[in-house]
Amino acid sequence: MNWSGPTAWWIVTALLVAAELTTGTFFLLMLALGVAAGALAAHAGLGLSAQMISAALVGGGAVTGWYIWRRRQPVEPPSQENRNMILDIGAQIQVDKWEADGTARVQYRGASWAVRWQGQGAPEPGVHVVRKVEGSCLLLDR
Repeated sequence: MNWSGPTAWWIVTALLVAAELTTGTFFLLMLALGVAAGALAAHAGLGLSAQMISAALVGGGAVTGWYIWRRRQPVEPPSQENRNMILDIGAQIQVDKWEADGTARVQYRGASWAVRWQGQGAPEPGVHVVRKVEGSCLLLDR
């Protein structure tokens, strides 16, 4: 079987895409873009050196661009403090009575929950906001 230059580039591209799909490493997809640029350079009739330079520039540029873009994104809070993962964060809860150790039991969403005070000063009865969830305990402050 006699493969042309572009065929080899496209096979490597497909292998990188398959590897990305199995591992979830987005950087492999950026490298696949570079290898596809090498394939397009081969289709254009450029020499092997130009094909490799095209692949390296596009793939390296895509990886660098993705890295820079990811670094500029805001850092997600830990999962127990992330409102996108735990929808209870930010909810308001009525606490009628606090124990001396800063804990209480409240009715929330039809069930009894343990809550713990994490704010400044001593907790007082009233409406509080869920700031964090640790297991089945809600951490509250004003």
